[in-house]
Amino acid sequence: MASINLIESFQEFKDAENIDRPTLMKVIEDVFKTLLRKKYGTDENFDVIVNDQTGDLEIFRRRTIMEDGFSEDDNLEIELAEALKLDPDYSVGEEVYEEMDVAGFGRRAILAAKQTLASRIGDLKKKNLLDKYAERVGEIINGEVYQIWKKEILLLDDDGNELILPKNEQIATDFFKKGETLKAVVKKVEMRNNTPVIILSRTHSSFLEKLLELEVPEIMDGLIVIKKIVREPGERAKVAVESYDDRIDPVGACVGMKGSRIHGIVRELRNENIDIINFTNNIQLLIQRSLTPSKINRIELSEDRTHADVYLDPDQVSLAIGKKGVNIKLAQELTNMTIDVYRDVQESEVEYDIDLDEFSDEIDGWVIDEFKKIGCDTALSVLDLSVEELVRRTDLEEETIRDVQKILKLEFEAE
Repeated sequence: MASINLIESFQEFKDAENIDRPTLMKVIEDVFKTLLRKKYGTDENFDVIVNDQTGDLEIFRRRTIMEDGFSEDDNLEIELAEALKLDPDYSVGEEVYEEMDVAGFGRRAILAAKQTLASRIGDLKKKNLLDKYAERVGEIINGEVYQIWKKEILLLDDDGNELILPKNEQIATDFFKKGETLKAVVKKVEMRNNTPVIILSRTHSSFLEKLLELEVPEIMDGLIVIKKIVREPGERAKVAVESYDDRIDPVGACVGMKGSRIHGIVRELRNENIDIINFTNNIQLLIQRSLTPSKINRIELSEDRTHADVYLDPDQVSLAIGKKGVNIKLAQELTNMTIDVYRDVQESEVEYDIDLDEFSDEIDGWVIDEFKKIGCDTALSVLDLSVEELVRRTDLEEETIRDVQKILKLEFEAE
Protein backbone atom coordinates (compact mmCIF):
# COMPACT_ATOMS: atom_id res chain seq x y z
CA MET A 1 0.00 0.00 0.00
CA ALA A 2 1.45 3.38 -1.02
CA SER A 3 0.90 5.05 2.35
CA ILE A 4 2.65 5.36 5.67
CA ASN A 5 0.91 4.61 8.93
CA LEU A 6 1.58 7.02 11.77
CA ILE A 7 -0.74 5.26 14.18
CA GLU A 8 2.01 4.42 16.70
CA SER A 9 2.47 8.08 17.56
CA PHE A 10 -0.46 9.69 15.81
CA GLN A 11 -3.06 8.81 18.44
CA GLU A 12 -0.88 10.49 21.02
CA PHE A 13 -0.59 13.53 18.78
CA LYS A 14 -4.29 13.58 17.98
CA ASP A 15 -5.18 13.58 21.66
CA ALA A 16 -2.57 16.19 22.53
CA GLU A 17 -4.07 18.67 24.96
CA ASN A 18 -5.30 21.95 23.48
CA ILE A 19 -4.06 21.22 19.97
CA ASP A 20 -6.94 21.69 17.58
CA ARG A 21 -7.29 19.27 14.68
CA PRO A 22 -6.74 21.76 11.82
CA THR A 23 -3.48 22.87 13.42
CA LEU A 24 -2.38 19.28 13.87
CA MET A 25 -3.19 18.44 10.26
CA LYS A 26 -1.24 21.49 9.09
CA VAL A 27 1.81 20.47 11.11
CA ILE A 28 1.80 16.95 9.65
CA GLU A 29 1.37 18.35 6.16
CA ASP A 30 4.27 20.78 6.64
CA VAL A 31 6.57 18.04 7.92
CA PHE A 32 6.03 15.82 4.89
CA LYS A 33 6.12 18.70 2.43
CA THR A 34 9.56 19.47 3.82
CA LEU A 35 10.49 15.87 3.06
CA LEU A 36 9.20 16.29 -0.51
CA ARG A 37 11.17 19.50 -1.04
CA LYS A 38 14.36 17.77 0.03
CA LYS A 39 13.78 14.92 -2.44
CA TYR A 40 12.21 16.73 -5.40
CA GLY A 41 13.17 20.36 -4.91
CA THR A 42 9.52 21.51 -4.69
CA ASP A 43 6.25 20.52 -3.06
CA GLU A 44 3.91 22.62 -5.20
CA ASN A 45 2.61 19.66 -7.21
CA PHE A 46 2.05 17.35 -4.22
CA ASP A 47 -1.04 16.82 -2.06
CA VAL A 48 -0.55 15.39 1.43
CA ILE A 49 -3.66 13.73 2.87
CA VAL A 50 -3.90 12.51 6.47
CA ASN A 51 -6.69 10.36 7.84
CA ASP A 52 -7.33 11.94 11.24
CA GLN A 53 -8.95 8.75 12.56
CA THR A 54 -6.47 6.07 11.58
CA GLY A 55 -3.30 8.04 11.09
CA ASP A 56 -2.85 6.83 7.49
CA LEU A 57 -0.97 9.30 5.34
CA GLU A 58 -1.12 9.40 1.54
CA ILE A 59 0.79 11.58 -0.88
CA PHE A 60 -0.42 12.31 -4.43
CA ARG A 61 1.70 13.90 -7.16
CA ARG A 62 0.27 15.99 -10.00
CA ARG A 63 2.12 15.95 -13.33
CA THR A 64 1.21 17.50 -16.67
CA ILE A 65 1.07 15.12 -19.70
CA MET A 66 3.55 16.10 -22.43
CA GLU A 67 4.20 14.79 -25.91
CA ASP A 68 6.65 11.92 -25.95
CA GLY A 69 10.20 13.24 -25.96
CA PHE A 70 9.20 16.75 -24.71
CA SER A 71 9.23 16.10 -20.97
CA GLU A 72 11.99 18.17 -19.32
CA ASP A 73 11.21 17.59 -15.64
CA ASP A 74 10.13 14.12 -14.54
CA ASN A 75 8.75 15.52 -11.31
CA LEU A 76 6.43 18.07 -12.93
CA GLU A 77 5.79 16.41 -16.29
CA ILE A 78 5.03 12.92 -17.66
CA GLU A 79 5.23 11.66 -21.23
CA LEU A 80 2.01 10.58 -22.96
CA ALA A 81 3.16 6.98 -23.41
CA GLU A 82 3.76 6.58 -19.70
CA ALA A 83 0.47 8.30 -18.82
CA LEU A 84 -1.48 5.94 -21.10
CA LYS A 85 -0.19 3.02 -19.09
CA LEU A 86 -2.01 4.50 -16.12
CA ASP A 87 -5.20 5.31 -18.02
CA PRO A 88 -5.80 4.86 -21.79
CA ASP A 89 -8.13 7.89 -21.82
CA TYR A 90 -5.42 10.42 -20.95
CA SER A 91 -4.40 13.04 -23.53
CA VAL A 92 -1.67 15.71 -23.81
CA GLY A 93 -2.23 18.72 -21.54
CA GLU A 94 -4.18 16.88 -18.87
CA GLU A 95 -2.92 16.34 -15.32
CA VAL A 96 -2.12 12.94 -13.94
CA TYR A 97 -2.68 12.22 -10.26
CA GLU A 98 -0.48 9.45 -8.93
CA GLU A 99 -0.34 8.05 -5.44
CA MET A 100 3.27 8.01 -4.32
CA ASP A 101 4.85 4.99 -2.71
CA VAL A 102 6.04 6.65 0.49
CA ALA A 103 8.33 3.72 1.14
CA GLY A 104 10.36 5.08 -1.76
CA PHE A 105 11.53 7.94 0.41
CA GLY A 106 13.63 5.51 2.36
CA ARG A 107 13.42 4.24 5.91
CA ARG A 108 15.84 6.84 7.23
CA ALA A 109 13.90 9.75 5.72
CA ILE A 110 10.61 8.39 7.09
CA LEU A 111 12.12 8.04 10.58
CA ALA A 112 13.49 11.57 10.40
CA ALA A 113 10.02 12.84 9.41
CA LYS A 114 8.44 11.10 12.38
CA GLN A 115 11.02 12.60 14.73
CA THR A 116 10.46 16.05 13.26
CA LEU A 117 6.72 15.57 13.68
CA ALA A 118 7.14 14.60 17.32
CA SER A 119 9.34 17.65 17.91
CA ARG A 120 6.86 20.01 16.23
CA ILE A 121 3.97 18.61 18.26
CA GLY A 122 6.05 18.95 21.43
CA ASP A 123 6.72 22.61 20.62
CA LEU A 124 3.01 23.15 20.01
CA LYS A 125 2.12 21.64 23.38
CA LYS A 126 4.70 23.87 25.09
CA LYS A 127 3.35 26.98 23.36
CA ASN A 128 -0.23 26.11 24.23
CA LEU A 129 0.72 25.51 27.88
CA LEU A 130 2.57 28.82 27.96
CA ASP A 131 -0.38 30.69 26.42
CA LYS A 132 -2.89 28.94 28.69
CA TYR A 133 -1.15 29.97 31.91
CA ALA A 134 -0.06 33.40 30.65
CA GLU A 135 -3.78 34.20 30.53
CA ARG A 136 -4.23 32.87 34.09
CA VAL A 137 -1.57 34.95 35.82
CA GLY A 138 -3.17 36.30 38.99
CA GLU A 139 -5.74 33.49 39.19
CA ILE A 140 -6.03 30.93 41.99
CA ILE A 141 -5.59 27.31 40.97
CA ASN A 142 -5.57 23.99 42.81
CA GLY A 143 -2.62 21.69 42.41
CA GLU A 144 -1.74 18.26 43.75
CA VAL A 145 1.60 17.97 45.52
CA TYR A 146 3.65 15.54 43.44
CA GLN A 147 7.19 16.03 44.71
CA ILE A 148 8.66 17.98 47.63
CA TRP A 149 12.19 19.32 47.38
CA LYS A 150 14.25 21.55 49.62
CA LYS A 151 13.86 24.68 47.49
CA GLU A 152 10.50 24.07 45.80
CA ILE A 153 7.43 21.90 45.51
CA LEU A 154 6.36 20.27 42.24
CA LEU A 155 2.60 20.15 41.68
CA LEU A 156 0.36 18.77 38.96
CA ASP A 157 -2.78 20.50 37.69
CA ASP A 158 -5.93 18.68 36.56
CA ASP A 159 -4.38 18.07 33.13
CA GLY A 160 -1.12 16.70 34.52
CA ASN A 161 0.90 19.83 33.74
CA GLU A 162 3.80 20.54 36.10
CA LEU A 163 3.66 23.63 38.31
CA ILE A 164 6.35 25.00 40.64
CA LEU A 165 5.86 26.51 44.11
CA PRO A 166 9.27 27.88 45.21
CA LYS A 167 10.22 27.96 48.88
CA ASN A 168 10.28 31.77 48.92
CA GLU A 169 6.69 31.82 47.60
CA GLN A 170 5.47 29.65 50.49
CA ILE A 171 4.24 30.93 53.85
CA ALA A 172 6.86 30.22 56.51
CA THR A 173 4.55 27.81 58.35
CA ASP A 174 3.31 26.01 55.22
CA PHE A 175 3.61 22.23 55.46
CA PHE A 176 2.38 19.93 52.72
CA LYS A 177 2.47 16.20 52.07
CA LYS A 178 2.66 14.34 48.78
CA GLY A 179 -0.79 13.83 47.29
CA GLU A 180 -2.24 16.80 49.17
CA THR A 181 -4.12 19.51 47.26
CA LEU A 182 -3.15 23.13 47.82
CA LYS A 183 -4.28 26.53 46.62
CA ALA A 184 -1.92 29.11 45.12
CA VAL A 185 -2.00 31.99 42.68
CA VAL A 186 -0.25 31.89 39.30
CA LYS A 187 2.51 34.47 39.75
CA LYS A 188 4.34 34.26 36.41
CA VAL A 189 5.12 32.05 33.44
CA GLU A 190 8.57 31.89 31.92
CA MET A 191 10.64 29.80 29.52
CA ARG A 192 13.63 27.89 30.87
CA ASN A 193 15.73 25.87 28.44
CA ASN A 194 12.86 25.98 25.93
CA THR A 195 10.45 24.59 28.53
CA PRO A 196 7.53 26.58 29.99
CA VAL A 197 7.76 26.94 33.79
CA ILE A 198 4.65 28.00 35.74
CA ILE A 199 5.56 29.70 39.01
CA LEU A 200 2.95 29.74 41.79
CA SER A 201 2.83 31.85 44.95
CA ARG A 202 1.07 31.82 48.31
CA THR A 203 2.81 34.95 49.58
CA HIS A 204 1.91 37.42 46.83
CA SER A 205 -0.75 40.01 47.66
CA SER A 206 -2.83 38.82 44.69
CA PHE A 207 -3.35 35.48 46.49
CA LEU A 208 -5.14 37.23 49.35
CA GLU A 209 -7.01 39.41 46.85
CA LYS A 210 -8.37 36.39 44.98
CA LEU A 211 -9.28 34.59 48.22
CA LEU A 212 -11.32 37.66 49.20
CA GLU A 213 -13.03 37.67 45.80
CA LEU A 214 -14.04 34.04 46.30
CA GLU A 215 -15.38 34.64 49.81
CA VAL A 216 -17.00 38.06 49.34
CA PRO A 217 -19.61 38.19 46.54
CA GLU A 218 -19.75 41.99 46.77
CA ILE A 219 -16.12 42.18 45.62
CA MET A 220 -16.77 39.82 42.72
CA ASP A 221 -19.83 41.91 41.75
CA GLY A 222 -17.83 45.14 41.83
CA LEU A 223 -19.81 46.71 44.69
CA ILE A 224 -16.71 46.68 46.87
CA VAL A 225 -13.26 47.39 45.48
CA ILE A 226 -9.93 46.45 47.03
CA LYS A 227 -7.79 49.60 46.92
CA LYS A 228 -4.57 48.10 48.24
CA ILE A 229 -3.19 45.01 49.98
CA VAL A 230 0.06 44.79 51.92
CA ARG A 231 1.28 41.58 53.53
CA GLU A 232 3.90 40.08 55.75
CA PRO A 233 3.04 36.47 54.80
CA GLY A 234 1.99 34.33 57.74
CA GLU A 235 2.21 37.29 60.14
CA ARG A 236 -0.16 40.12 59.21
CA ALA A 237 -1.95 41.70 56.28
CA LYS A 238 -3.78 44.98 55.84
CA VAL A 239 -6.48 45.40 53.21
CA ALA A 240 -7.96 48.79 52.31
CA VAL A 241 -11.44 48.45 50.83
CA GLU A 242 -14.02 50.92 49.52
CA SER A 243 -17.72 50.53 48.77
CA TYR A 244 -19.42 51.96 45.69
CA ASP A 245 -22.78 51.48 47.38
CA ASP A 246 -23.49 53.66 50.42
CA ARG A 247 -25.76 50.97 51.80
CA ILE A 248 -22.91 48.45 52.03
CA ASP A 249 -20.35 48.51 54.83
CA PRO A 250 -17.20 47.26 53.05
CA VAL A 251 -15.41 46.18 56.24
CA GLY A 252 -18.45 44.33 57.59
CA ALA A 253 -19.09 42.65 54.25
CA CYS A 254 -15.50 41.39 54.05
CA VAL A 255 -15.40 40.14 57.62
CA GLY A 256 -18.85 38.55 57.48
CA MET A 257 -21.26 37.67 60.27
CA LYS A 258 -19.15 36.78 63.32
CA GLY A 259 -16.12 36.67 61.05
CA SER A 260 -17.57 33.87 58.91
CA ARG A 261 -16.02 35.12 55.67
CA ILE A 262 -12.60 36.09 56.94
CA HIS A 263 -12.00 33.01 59.11
CA GLY A 264 -11.64 30.66 56.15
CA ILE A 265 -9.06 32.98 54.58
CA VAL A 266 -7.15 33.28 57.85
CA ARG A 267 -6.95 29.48 58.08
CA GLU A 268 -5.77 29.21 54.46
CA LEU A 269 -3.03 31.76 55.22
CA ARG A 270 -1.83 29.86 58.31
CA ASN A 271 -3.51 32.16 60.86
CA GLU A 272 -2.24 35.35 59.27
CA ASN A 273 -3.88 38.33 61.02
CA ILE A 274 -5.92 40.30 58.49
CA ASP A 275 -6.90 43.91 59.18
CA ILE A 276 -9.70 45.10 56.90
CA ILE A 277 -9.87 48.90 56.90
CA ASN A 278 -12.15 51.39 55.19
CA PHE A 279 -10.19 53.35 52.59
CA THR A 280 -10.32 57.14 52.72
CA ASN A 281 -8.58 60.03 50.96
CA ASN A 282 -8.20 61.72 54.35
CA ILE A 283 -4.56 60.83 54.99
CA GLN A 284 -4.71 61.36 58.76
CA LEU A 285 -7.73 59.11 59.07
CA LEU A 286 -6.09 56.51 56.81
CA ILE A 287 -2.97 56.51 59.01
CA GLN A 288 -5.14 56.10 62.09
CA ARG A 289 -6.96 53.14 60.55
CA SER A 290 -3.78 51.58 59.20
CA LEU A 291 -2.21 51.50 62.66
CA THR A 292 -5.02 49.40 64.07
CA PRO A 293 -5.33 47.88 66.68
CA SER A 294 -3.60 50.79 68.46
CA LYS A 295 -5.48 53.96 69.48
CA ILE A 296 -3.91 57.23 68.36
CA ASN A 297 -4.06 60.51 70.27
CA ARG A 298 -2.84 62.85 67.54
CA ILE A 299 -0.98 62.96 64.23
CA GLU A 300 1.37 65.63 62.91
CA LEU A 301 2.04 65.64 59.15
CA SER A 302 5.10 67.09 57.44
CA GLU A 303 4.57 69.92 54.96
CA ASP A 304 5.15 67.65 51.97
CA ARG A 305 2.80 65.04 53.48
CA THR A 306 5.35 62.23 53.17
CA HIS A 307 6.07 61.88 56.88
CA ALA A 308 3.83 61.56 59.94
CA ASP A 309 4.60 61.77 63.64
CA VAL A 310 2.04 59.73 65.57
CA TYR A 311 1.51 60.23 69.30
CA LEU A 312 -0.04 57.52 71.46
CA ASP A 313 -0.49 56.61 75.09
CA PRO A 314 2.51 54.61 76.39
CA ASP A 315 0.55 51.36 76.48
CA GLN A 316 -0.44 51.81 72.81
CA VAL A 317 3.06 52.26 71.37
CA SER A 318 3.88 48.55 71.29
CA LEU A 319 0.54 47.83 69.59
CA ALA A 320 1.25 50.42 66.90
CA ILE A 321 4.71 49.00 66.23
CA GLY A 322 3.61 45.39 66.43
CA LYS A 323 5.59 42.20 66.77
CA LYS A 324 8.97 42.59 65.04
CA GLY A 325 7.78 45.99 63.80
CA VAL A 326 5.37 44.37 61.32
CA ASN A 327 2.35 46.56 62.10
CA ILE A 328 4.04 49.89 61.51
CA LYS A 329 5.89 48.55 58.48
CA LEU A 330 2.62 47.52 56.81
CA ALA A 331 0.98 50.82 57.79
CA GLN A 332 3.79 52.69 56.02
CA GLU A 333 3.40 50.55 52.90
CA LEU A 334 -0.36 51.01 52.90
CA THR A 335 -0.22 54.80 53.28
CA ASN A 336 3.00 55.36 51.28
CA MET A 337 4.29 57.46 54.17
CA THR A 338 7.09 57.35 56.71
CA ILE A 339 5.55 56.98 60.16
CA ASP A 340 7.26 57.57 63.50
CA VAL A 341 5.45 56.79 66.75
CA TYR A 342 5.97 58.61 70.04
CA ARG A 343 4.74 58.23 73.60
CA ASP A 344 2.27 61.00 74.33
CA VAL A 345 2.99 61.66 78.02
CA GLN A 346 0.83 64.31 79.68
CA GLU A 347 2.61 66.73 81.97
CA SER A 348 0.27 65.79 84.81
CA GLU A 349 1.45 62.19 84.70
CA VAL A 350 5.09 62.94 85.52
CA GLU A 351 6.88 65.90 86.97
CA TYR A 352 9.37 66.03 84.14
CA ASP A 353 11.03 63.96 81.44
CA ILE A 354 14.27 64.35 79.52
CA ASP A 355 14.71 64.07 75.77
CA LEU A 356 17.19 61.35 74.81
CA ASP A 357 19.10 63.83 72.65
CA GLU A 358 20.15 65.53 75.89
CA PHE A 359 22.31 62.48 76.60
CA SER A 360 24.21 62.62 73.29
CA ASP A 361 27.47 63.31 75.13
CA GLU A 362 27.16 60.02 77.04
CA ILE A 363 25.18 57.82 74.60
CA ASP A 364 26.16 57.27 70.96
CA GLY A 365 23.85 58.86 68.43
CA TRP A 366 23.13 55.58 66.61
CA VAL A 367 22.02 54.03 69.91
CA ILE A 368 19.64 56.93 70.54
CA ASP A 369 18.29 56.49 66.99
CA GLU A 370 17.57 52.82 67.71
CA PHE A 371 15.40 53.80 70.67
CA LYS A 372 13.62 56.46 68.64
CA LYS A 373 12.72 53.89 65.99
CA ILE A 374 10.45 52.15 68.50
CA GLY A 375 8.97 55.38 69.84
CA CYS A 376 11.27 55.81 72.85
CA ASP A 377 12.50 59.37 72.49
CA THR A 378 12.68 60.30 76.18
CA ALA A 379 14.49 58.94 79.20
CA LEU A 380 11.33 57.73 80.94
CA SER A 381 10.09 55.96 77.81
CA VAL A 382 13.28 53.85 77.84
CA LEU A 383 13.11 53.22 81.58
CA ASP A 384 9.43 52.21 81.42
CA LEU A 385 10.30 49.17 79.28
CA SER A 386 12.12 46.08 80.52
CA VAL A 387 15.53 45.11 79.19
CA GLU A 388 14.01 42.00 77.60
CA GLU A 389 11.38 44.05 75.78
CA LEU A 390 13.96 46.51 74.48
CA VAL A 391 16.22 43.67 73.28
CA ARG A 392 13.29 42.17 71.38
CA ARG A 393 12.20 45.42 69.76
CA THR A 394 15.58 46.95 68.89
CA ASP A 395 18.80 45.77 67.30
CA LEU A 396 20.76 46.65 70.45
CA GLU A 397 22.74 44.26 72.65
CA GLU A 398 21.48 43.58 76.18
CA GLU A 399 24.65 44.99 77.67
CA THR A 400 24.23 48.24 75.72
CA ILE A 401 20.63 48.62 76.90
CA ARG A 402 21.59 48.05 80.54
CA ASP A 403 24.35 50.67 80.24
CA VAL A 404 21.91 53.19 78.76
CA GLN A 405 19.30 52.61 81.46
CA LYS A 406 21.99 52.99 84.11
CA ILE A 407 22.97 56.39 82.67
CA LEU A 408 19.35 57.51 82.56
CA LYS A 409 18.60 56.37 86.14
CA LEU A 410 21.62 58.23 87.44
CA GLU A 411 20.31 61.42 85.88
CA PHE A 412 16.99 61.13 87.70
CA GLU A 413 18.66 60.17 90.98
CA ALA A 414 20.90 63.21 90.68
CA GLU A 415 17.80 65.38 90.34
